[in-house]
Amino acid sequence: MRRRARRHDPGRRDRLIDAALAVIAERGVAGTTHREIARAADVPLGSMTYHFSSLEEVLAEAFTRHADAVARVFDERLSAARDRDEAAEAVVTLVSDSLLGSPADLVLSVELYVAAARNPALRAVTQAWMARSRRALERHFDPTTARELDALIEGLVLHSALSTDPMTPEQIRHAVLRYLR
Repeated sequence: MRRRARRHDPGRRDRLIDAALAVIAERGVAGTTHREIARAADVPLGSMTYHFSSLEEVLAEAFTRHADAVARVFDERLSAARDRDEAAEAVVTLVSDSLLGSPADLVLSVELYVAAARNPALRAVTQAWMARSRRALERHFDPTTARELDALIEGLVLHSALSTDPMTPEQIRHAVLRYLR
């Protein structure tokens, strides 16, 4: 019997993380298993235990990747703002357009919130994400305002995404500017 040549696959771990995000977006955290992730990544099931010590580790890596992608957009928009007024408009645009992103991105964010509420290990991911958001906001706002504005942003995004009658960009602008007065 001839042995199959070993496949050189240096990107497998990253593919597994991306596959985990796809499975979470489709099935939720509760429906995410080693088997489903391996199937989505088109790799043998043993790859999961080779690259990760537990499903919790995979989830943490996947959610960290998602949070980093969202935070990167946040950073870019707020870095481009030259003053407080432009930063306020950047926040409006973030809520109206960028943070709502794709339906999969929204599902991933909500799944992360729910998973972190149940799993303290995943709270580290949400805490790092909030800290990064606040640092971006603190370029233009004091730390207290940045923290409160970050919470307002989260609420506006969730309300806009989950409502059958979402707020218009003008209503979002009004809420952000009213808070910042």
